[in-house]
Amino acid sequence: MVVILKIYIVRHGQTDYNIEERYGGRIDVPLNEEGIKEAIEVKDKLKNIKFDLVFSSPLSRAYNTAKIIYDGDIIIDDRIIERDNGDLEGKLKSEIKDKIDFNVDKNNIYNIESITSFRDRINNFFDDITNNNKDKTILVVTHAGVGIYVRCYFEGEPLNNDYSTYKMSNGEILEYEL
Repeated sequence: MVVILKIYIVRHGQTDYNIEERYGGRIDVPLNEEGIKEAIEVKDKLKNIKFDLVFSSPLSRAYNTAKIIYDGDIIIDDRIIERDNGDLEGKLKSEIKDKIDFNVDKNNIYNIESITSFRDRINNFFDDITNNNKDKTILVVTHAGVGIYVRCYFEGEPLNNDYSTYKMSNGEILEYEL
C-alpha cells in the first residue's frame, strides 16, 4: 500500500469542565494543569514526526494543545470547532434530567447545533484536506464531539450505532493513512 497522506487527530488536553462533567461546546474553557501535562505527553509521542500542516479548532483548549505539540504555524479552522451545545453549555450533566441523544436532530429544545450541520462541516474539512494535500503529514487538534465524527469519516459508523465507543479521551491520538 502506498501512503499518500498521513493524518494525526488529537483531542485537546483536560479542562476543568471535563473533571466537573459539564457540557462543553463553544464555551472557551482553558486547559488545566493536567491538560497541559497531557499536551506535553502528546508532543513527546509525536516528537519524531515532521508535520507539513497543523490545524486547530479556534477554541483555546485545542489551540494551546496544538501550540504545545507544534512550534510552527498553526492554521485555525472553524469547521473543527466543537459542536454548539446551545442551552446545555456550562451546565452539569447531572442537572439535565432529559435523556439526550446527540446523534439525532430532535434536540432543538436546547438549541443544540443540528447533527446534520455538525457532521457536514467536519466532512467538508476532511474532504478538503484529503483531496488537496497529497504526500503530506497533517496534525489536527480538536474536540471529543468532532473526534467521534472524524472516526465515522475514516472508519464508518460504529457497531450498533453506539457512538460513545468512538469518543476520544483527552490527549488521545488517532492516526489515519490514505
